[in-house]
This record gives sequence, C-alpha cells and structure tokens, in this order.
Amino acid sequence: MTANLRKVLPQATTARKTLLVPGASDALSARLIEAHGYECVYIGSYATAASRFGITDTGLLSLESLVEQARTIARAVRIPVIADAESGFEDPCLTVRAFEEAGVAAIHIEDHTGAGKHTDQPQTLRPAKESAERIRAAVAARTDPDFLIVARSDAFWVHRDLEGCIARLQLYAEAGADMVFPTLVGGRELAEVSRRVDKPLMIVDNPGEQHEGAAIVLYYAFSITRQFAALQRALAEGKLASDTQPLEDFLGYKDAGGRNQ
Repeated sequence: MTANLRKVLPQATTARKTLLVPGASDALSARLIEAHGYECVYIGSYATAASRFGITDTGLLSLESLVEQARTIARAVRIPVIADAESGFEDPCLTVRAFEEAGVAAIHIEDHTGAGKHTDQPQTLRPAKESAERIRAAVAARTDPDFLIVARSDAFWVHRDLEGCIARLQLYAEAGADMVFPTLVGGRELAEVSRRVDKPLMIVDNPGEQHEGAAIVLYYAFSITRQFAALQRALAEGKLASDTQPLEDFLGYKDAGGRNQ
C-alpha cells in the first residue's frame, strides 16, 4: 500500500511547519532516514544516476530506471516516498501510472526538457501552456486520489526569470497540481511565489537560504554526497574494518534468525 503523504502534508501546512525530506540513494539509506524519525524520503534523478549507474545526471535516465529505483525504496520503508519524474517523459499519463504502481506517494514533473541538464549546454523549457496541459493530463491519469502531483518550474533556475516562473506556476496550479516547485529560489523569491501562487510550496535546500513559506524542503543529494565522502575518506585512510553499529543488527538478521552470508 502506498504511504500517504496527504496525511503528513497538512500538518506541515496548517501548523506552518516545514517538512524536511532527506534524499536517499538506495533502499538502505532510505531505511536509515526512516529509522532516524523522518516522516518522508526522497529519491531523485541525481542520486539514481550516481548510485545505480555511476554517472552524472544530465537528463538521460529512462522512465524505467527512475521507477525501478523508486519502487525499491518504496518497498523498503513505511514512510511516504517522493520521486523525481523528470519532465513526465513521452506520456505523463503513463508516467503517473508507473510511479503509482511502484508505490510512491508523490512525483514532481518539471518544464525543463531536453538532454544536457546540469551541463554548460543550452537549457530549454517547454512552452508554458504545453507544460500546463501535461500537468492537467497527469492529474487526470492518477487512479489514487492520495497520489500527489507536484508541478516544478525551472524558469528561475535557467533564466533567472521570477515573473516567468510565477506565471508558469500559476498555470500549473490552475491545471490541478497539488503543489508547486520553483527551483533554486532564495528567501525573497520564495516569499513572492508564496504570496502569488495559492498552493503549498516544495523547494530544494540551498545552504544559508530561508525555508519560511515552504511546506516541503528536499535535501535531494543528502545521502549520495555523504556516502561518497565517507567512503572516500575510509578508503584513503585504509579503514577496512567496521567500527560502527554492525550492519547485520540494523538489517535485523538476528531477529530473522538468519546470518550474514
């Protein structure tokens, strides 16, 4: 059964409490996030590209790759999972159904399109009205009313165009998005989006920026960057023996009556 983010989100919005959501890289990191009391976990294309394929995230991952990673994480935890659905791929309706079947609680769909994201290649956005219609189609396609559709605009990130970003988010809200997601906005921009778009806001964390006004903050690369740094240090220092909690204990081998093979 899909964990229900709709039961967690109202507590954040009505109590003016921001829901902090660490990004997982795999099922084990997702279980650790849950074990430390977080109410939700995120899996994005950045962490999927790095952990699953050892590559950078340039917008080339397939729908199947993202869905399978999200499915693995959703099966490992009992808290809601938010997943990255890129631009919705060729058919946002099929994309919604695939992620619904995988057991995630929410996806975000962006207006950024084409290959070359996170590179110095030219960045492109879909026309605003076309993007809004894709959000409308995604909302109509869901079969689970508790499955959340988050509309993401990269207009501020790509063009530093706050007015264009707000206009796009207003269209996406009118198309039925449950939340809106302006990427790379700071505190001042976030306040303006919150004032003019009547939907809960999702953002990614920017060090030193304010979160006031956001319902959900994604720490999208939290697990993958820390795992990479810790493993780098351990290998460089020659620490081949574990000096922390035994992994078998965390995974419940003793409770299951089994042993590590």
